[in-house]
Amino acid sequence: MNDKGVFPLDKFCNIDTPFYYYDTALLRKTLCAINKETAKYDNFFVHYAIKANVNPKLLCLIKDSGLGVDCVSGGEIQVALNAGFSADKIVFAGVGKSDKEINLGLDSGILCFNVESVPELEVINQLAEKRGMVANVAFRINPDVGAHTHANITTGLAENKFGISMSDMVGIIEMAKGMANVKFVGLHFHIGSQILEMDDFVALCNRVNELQDKLEGMGISVENINVGGGLGIDYHNPNGALIPNFKAYFETYAKNLKLRKGQTLHFELGRSVVGQCGSLITRVLYVKHGAVKKFAIVDAGFTDLIRPAFYQAYHKIENISNDAALDTYDVVGPICESSDVFVKDYQLNGCHRGDLLAIRSAGAYGEVMASQYNCRELPKGYVTEDL
Repeated sequence: MNDKGVFPLDKFCNIDTPFYYYDTALLRKTLCAINKETAKYDNFFVHYAIKANVNPKLLCLIKDSGLGVDCVSGGEIQVALNAGFSADKIVFAGVGKSDKEINLGLDSGILCFNVESVPELEVINQLAEKRGMVANVAFRINPDVGAHTHANITTGLAENKFGISMSDMVGIIEMAKGMANVKFVGLHFHIGSQILEMDDFVALCNRVNELQDKLEGMGISVENINVGGGLGIDYHNPNGALIPNFKAYFETYAKNLKLRKGQTLHFELGRSVVGQCGSLITRVLYVKHGAVKKFAIVDAGFTDLIRPAFYQAYHKIENISNDAALDTYDVVGPICESSDVFVKDYQLNGCHRGDLLAIRSAGAYGEVMASQYNCRELPKGYVTEDL
């Protein structure tokens, strides 16, 4: 696929559908854009939010670019280690870390646990004590900052399950300082995902500034600030915005966040790294004429890409087999559920049995969220070099 959205159709014809196709040239450009912008600031460091996509060939490119990893499960830690990421670049978040997962983090020597509750802190201290270790911990503080995004991916409000309340921040820091087997090394924040308005990040900066001022007034210093990720992508116009506006994103923090001398600012970007490089390729099985609608029935379903059914998310769809006159379709999958619909009343170049459709901007939270409901096979993922 080039910048105009052209796919290697001749190479797709012999591959069983549905499958994911990843444009590695675009991923490399995206990683270069991230590194170009962060290089302007000597204390900015990006961890890739690995939950977005764990395709091994993509992980290799991301590792080689120098990014670290943000994990939310023990399985993700293991995948990151298997991919060759250095343990001292791995941070581990999540509200429900099991003992097994914590022990994996300890034994692997990860950089930091992003702790989300007092009971979790106590368990990490106990497990580290058994190993004669000291675990680095940052506290995920819920900043009660809203984000202009889908309700299911807003994480920074007081009503959300994530993080420690601001009113409990000082108490848990003091508690950690009284423990022998944990070391307080930072504060962690995350307000949500698919955020396109920089003002949301400005609001987070303002809140972090307030909290830092409070801690500084009490003689508490913080080595690291982790602001999470959240930068979105343009699902409606992927061809016109293949690479997110990293310049504006990092500049927002550089201008608005009042870092103290010696502090490192950590980011956890996922969707914005891999989202636009991936497409789900699916084949039209039938064109069905209903009483009032025309359906393009494809061989991909919400088992392959759940975002439209789960989040009511929009993905641009292109008929890459022909440029026939536009017609209006509901693009639907084969799953025995009424929610197995990718889009309704959508204009596509005229569809015929056998046509290939590309469901765009599917590099994040696509392949990694696939399931085998209805005993369907998991979709395979191919990168440019595979074809």
